[in-house]
Amino acid sequence: MNRILWADDEFDLLKPHVLFLNSRGYDVTMVSNGVDALDLLAKESFNLVMLDENMPGLSGLETLDRIKLHHPDLPVIMITKSEEEDLMNQAIGNRIADYLIKPVNPRQILPALKKILGGKELVEMQTSSDYREDFAKISSLVAEADSFEDWFSIYKRLVDWEIRLEKSPMSEIMHLQKKDADKNFSKFIKNNYRNALNGSRQFLMSPDIMTSRVIPPLNEGNKLFFIVIDNFRLDQWRMIQPLLSDYFEIHEDLCCSILPTSTQYSRNAIFSGLMPLKIKELYPSLWTDDDSDSGLNNNEEKLLSLLFERLRLNIDFNYFKINDNRSGEKFLQSMGKICVKPLNVVVLNFLDMMSHARTELKMIRELAYSDAAYRSLTETWFRHSPAIDIFLKIAETGSSVILTTDHGTMRVENPLKISGVRELNSNLRYKTGHNIKFNSKDVFAIEKPEDVGLPAYHISDTYIFACDNDFFVYPNNLNHFVKYYSGTYQHGGVSMEEMIIPLVTLTPKK
Repeated sequence: MNRILWADDEFDLLKPHVLFLNSRGYDVTMVSNGVDALDLLAKESFNLVMLDENMPGLSGLETLDRIKLHHPDLPVIMITKSEEEDLMNQAIGNRIADYLIKPVNPRQILPALKKILGGKELVEMQTSSDYREDFAKISSLVAEADSFEDWFSIYKRLVDWEIRLEKSPMSEIMHLQKKDADKNFSKFIKNNYRNALNGSRQFLMSPDIMTSRVIPPLNEGNKLFFIVIDNFRLDQWRMIQPLLSDYFEIHEDLCCSILPTSTQYSRNAIFSGLMPLKIKELYPSLWTDDDSDSGLNNNEEKLLSLLFERLRLNIDFNYFKINDNRSGEKFLQSMGKICVKPLNVVVLNFLDMMSHARTELKMIRELAYSDAAYRSLTETWFRHSPAIDIFLKIAETGSSVILTTDHGTMRVENPLKISGVRELNSNLRYKTGHNIKFNSKDVFAIEKPEDVGLPAYHISDTYIFACDNDFFVYPNNLNHFVKYYSGTYQHGGVSMEEMIIPLVTLTPKK
């Protein structure tokens, strides 16, 4: 039974209200002033306080201040005769849960109590009920999906439910349905990826982003920030979206990362407007092989400059790479001076580092032990890092933002044994080389890399991609690597989480 403490000096007049609430299952204790309310709270536990604003001695607002000092999470309903805006602002600023205007009646009080004390349970019940109804519809959509656009719609729907059901008993069923969808998506990619690259398509892929979304507004004379957050999934975007919605009009689209879903391939494709094979053919000095000692993304600025040259566009731009909070603060402090060109490109690498740190560091692994925790960690980073201040500063300038990523990540669980020559790259989600031994049913194999715009390092090279939540391991020292990498976040392979990525337009609110 929920215990209610009601502080009001009109004690006798409220007895019928108390009897009514008792009959509805609430245990109501009455006191006539703020001092008695504070004394009782120090001795006993209550689920909610109802507080008259105008009491002798300590006022309602003064009592509220002291309640929040010692019981910051205890919900308080303020009851007042006054509708003055300043009074309400003070009360709301002190974190009241709700307020009612006198004279109150039990039919007003009851909904307020239900909303505060039972609201969470009611929302969870309704959400679970809604998902049960939508479960069959989603399963049908997954079974019938025959285009990338269909999969974009399915993935958005699944992410919405995944976030809404995060703490619900239905979350496990949701997880299984999403896992089944990923298996079907992998089958779809095996059957359709080659045609999507080589034929006309209605959706955007990595090499299309600059020409389709960034260049058109620049040609219209608009000032633009193009921000790439590495390793940024749709569900992570949904966590930071509410932090930006007060400052920007938001238009969310999805696009598709090329394979492999890794920085060297997908991000260089974004900045060059080219598939990796074409980059290597046209600019061999700017292409770095897998596991090269040099950085895999050191040539983005040059590749973008060359894209503009090929298109005969005279676009002046800045390029910034932010790898930590210190470089973020430095960038923020100098924004007014350096961000005067039509296009400002900003690459934020924090999430990629967090993903790798989660693999290497036990503490980070504990902090991001599930997709829900991983999302929460993303929101915490964004809220408390220079990243959010950069976006708010951009909003002040009146510039629009195109926000995207090169790829997402997949939480891997299932090891797949492969074998091959020592020269195979170290990525857990894709391998490239010759004489790779694998089970063709388990992977997406590309035996002619040129068919999908990928370079071959030897004449007989093959690319293989892990699907769903699989990851590649070698037979030697198998148990160690299975234990070490199971449950980590990886990228490079085939899954909705890695391939279907956010492409968001942010327009500052006037």
